[in-house]
Amino acid sequence: MFSELFLPVLMVIFMLVVGGYAVAVLDRLVASALGTPQAGGIWLAPMARGAWLLTQHANATEAPDWRAWRLAPALYLALAAGGLAVVPWSASLVATDLVTSVVLWGSVEALATVVIFLHGWSANSLLALIGGYRYVALGLSYILISMFVLIGVALPAESLQFTQVVASQEGLWNVIRQPLGLPLFLIVGLGMTFWGPLNLADSTDLAGGTAAEISGPPRLVWDMARAAMLVAFSGVAATAFLGGWLGPWLPGLLWMSLKMLAVLSVLLLLGRLLPRLAPERCVTLMWVVLLPLSFIDLVWAGIGALL
Repeated sequence: MFSELFLPVLMVIFMLVVGGYAVAVLDRLVASALGTPQAGGIWLAPMARGAWLLTQHANATEAPDWRAWRLAPALYLALAAGGLAVVPWSASLVATDLVTSVVLWGSVEALATVVIFLHGWSANSLLALIGGYRYVALGLSYILISMFVLIGVALPAESLQFTQVVASQEGLWNVIRQPLGLPLFLIVGLGMTFWGPLNLADSTDLAGGTAAEISGPPRLVWDMARAAMLVAFSGVAATAFLGGWLGPWLPGLLWMSLKMLAVLSVLLLLGRLLPRLAPERCVTLMWVVLLPLSFIDLVWAGIGALL
């Protein structure tokens, strides 16, 4: 009874707590492998930065919306928790095994756009507001691309439930069945967490964008939330395209963890390797190239389901 009720919830809490640390360590390992090592040790530097942020004073701007400004990082972290809650670690180990898991994940993506804009708007700062508007300009395209590719994986399962999506991949993973789906979804992941080349909301040309004015504990929560959302994306990607817990010999929980780690490593590697795009070119790329490709992926999945 304990494992059925509390273990999935503990898994979500565990991923929220260690997600930021794991992403920071993996990012440093990727950077070191690419020949651009970061200052400080790989294992201790992320913990030292977190401890340092906890001791720093939280910045204040002139006449911000205090409630929204302080609440936005926590809301983004809560959305990451909601995304992790629908990720099945095995056939029975899932915090929220909804029959509409795919729809709930879509609502997480939609609400993330609201929270990110709220974070930039509530600071009452020009650069933070521009960062929020930049994300809004791209947020709808991310949601549509994700919706098309996830509907594509739901068609063979004939279900919007992630556990059923995994079960439908027992003979063939969706990454092979629908080769466009996973690459498109990874781009959505980089965009929604504004990571690497798609970091337009908190970019350096805006002195940090929506996070330009935050420091101390709120900055730590914001960084943890971005990392946790990246982990949640990795879990959904492993579930939807890589067969989730399915695999020979090893327990399902271990298979799922390894697949999530692999997806997360690819995301961080892409974040380091891909060039940064100007905001206007990024908008064109999403709407003119990637969105039609996601529709083609959906049509391909529909034809495959019919046949």
